[in-house]
Amino acid sequence: MNAPPPIPLTTRESQKVAFHRSELNVILSLYGRMVAAGEWRDYGMSFLKDVAVFSVFRRTAEVPIYRIEKRPKMRLRQGQYSVVGMEGQVLKRGDDLRTVLRVLERKLIRAVE
Repeated sequence: MNAPPPIPLTTRESQKVAFHRSELNVILSLYGRMVAAGEWRDYGMSFLKDVAVFSVFRRTAEVPIYRIEKRPKMRLRQGQYSVVGMEGQVLKRGDDLRTVLRVLERKLIRAVE
């Protein structure tokens, strides 16, 4: 008997949006600094058809306090990267991930008395 040909990746799996390794390095670098500062404690990642999401949690059982999103379809409009707050407001949007994440790095700056 002849074996059936191998099944290629389904279109659903091949069209998922994901973060590239260099993008994850930038995000995880910020995440590590915020964990060391005691601000963040957990994260989660979702890779969907239209968007890749890196969610940041203050505690494991809560809703995310920030979502870092990558939407390639927005690349030519307002930028493919965005930081979204807990209540759904867009805090920063743009094409350069490091620039977009600066809105979160401000949380690390504190006055010393």
